[in-house]
Amino acid sequence: MDVPEKPQLADAPDKTPRTERGRRTLRAILDAAAEEFGERGYHEGSIARIAQRGGVAIGSFYTYFDSKEAIFRALVADMSRQVRETVAPVILAAPDRLSGERAGIAAFIGFVRQHKALYRIIDESAFVAEDAYRRHYREIAEGYAASLSAAHGRGEISDGDMTVRAWAIMGMNVFLGLRFGVWDESLSPEAVAEVAAGLVSNGLAAP
Repeated sequence: MDVPEKPQLADAPDKTPRTERGRRTLRAILDAAAEEFGERGYHEGSIARIAQRGGVAIGSFYTYFDSKEAIFRALVADMSRQVRETVAPVILAAPDRLSGERAGIAAFIGFVRQHKALYRIIDESAFVAEDAYRRHYREIAEGYAASLSAAHGRGEISDGDMTVRAWAIMGMNVFLGLRFGVWDESLSPEAVAEVAAGLVSNGLAAP
């Protein structure tokens, strides 16, 4: 049996649950919100349907969130955290950074296939909560750049501007996830990662 995740409410720490039961309820509400916003979008989504999907009373919803915007913001942060916690350990567990890039791309595409609402929710956040949208990408990029710098320090990759590199690799991964995670699953994540990692490792220059 999987151990329930422990989501945090970064924008409203006083509402973060202190008990296991509360964490399970919050997890159910966030998962229900992902389904609701993923299917209907922010403007057509409703608190009543989120509560219904999550199997909780309206009153329980308002224990954790004051409004639809509040849960949407929390959901963006939660999905961003899930991406980081899914991909980063896979990269770091690899024997070297280039192998880690390959494994990380595959892990991200696999995550997207299980969470296809990610793209609609993140894209809508650019208009509903632009600060949350920017934070999502900025925090991932900062962590990515730091890990690239560490890999350079170990002699695993060449020197260069790690911030630019981080954003470039992220941009590639975003569209790979859209194409091969959301739109089409005909190729395995590993097959896609093999091609993309070759581009990261060798570039487009002729041998």
